[in-house]
Amino acid sequence: MNGLEAVVAAQAFIKEHYNDDGFGVKAVTGAVGYSRRQLDRLFKKYLQITLFEYINAVVLSSSAEKLLNTENSVIDVALESHYDSHEGYTRSFAKRFSITPDEYRKSRIAIPLFKPYPANHSHLLKGEQIMDNTAVCTVIPVDRPKRKLIYLPSKSASCYFSYCEEVGCGWEGLLNSIPEKFDTAAILDLPEFLHEKGFGSTAAGVEVPYDYDKPLPEGYKVAELSECTMLYFQSEPFENPDDFGAYIGQVFKAKENYSFERYSYKTASDIAPAFNFGAEPETGARIAVPVIKL
Repeated sequence: MNGLEAVVAAQAFIKEHYNDDGFGVKAVTGAVGYSRRQLDRLFKKYLQITLFEYINAVVLSSSAEKLLNTENSVIDVALESHYDSHEGYTRSFAKRFSITPDEYRKSRIAIPLFKPYPANHSHLLKGEQIMDNTAVCTVIPVDRPKRKLIYLPSKSASCYFSYCEEVGCGWEGLLNSIPEKFDTAAILDLPEFLHEKGFGSTAAGVEVPYDYDKPLPEGYKVAELSECTMLYFQSEPFENPDDFGAYIGQVFKAKENYSFERYSYKTASDIAPAFNFGAEPETGARIAVPVIKL
């Protein structure tokens, strides 16, 4: 396999085995057949971090989710995360997230969880994607109450790829760390009333309950949204991660062909953003647009 394929293979191995006993750098290099020095060079080339830094980011982000979603003690979470002591785990956690594990468990504030994008992600985004015209797309209405939007606007981005080029991709892990969120982080097409001078109409964000009042991460904004219905367009799950672009195209095509008035809906892009949740093999691609009943 070439260098890019080796990094993608290493990422897949890490995703599947990072919770295994005895997991570590040696396990990854042995599985891929490259030395640590070779993989460090390739990880820096394609992901801008070393192999160890990548593994550490995956493990610490997973441990943060355990702190919120289980009652395991901090030392148990540390040991499950391949740390030998509470102190070493706490130092690493605080260095990455600027908060200790105990403080995080109590405050449940947003932190920049690591989102491991495949090394060939940007190449796939730039490549041509083939639509599968036989695939099924479901449409699901979801009523939303009055709520708040936490978002990070861009300066000039117009799509997911240009947004990540402008602001990076740390937004996804950070926004997804908010326990109160209604849904996963998404790229947004902002309504006119959220356009501010010096910013564009593309942002990343999540919806949260109206009474959410925790501190916002630096640079993020908050806005109130009135109640409405969000119409979700969702594709089928898929097996090959490389097909994500085709499935995103599928749900956008379904939205373009959807007869809103036939089903007594009217698009309401003036009261809430449109959401692009991207695509994951397990769940398929998803987008959501605001509508009101006719």
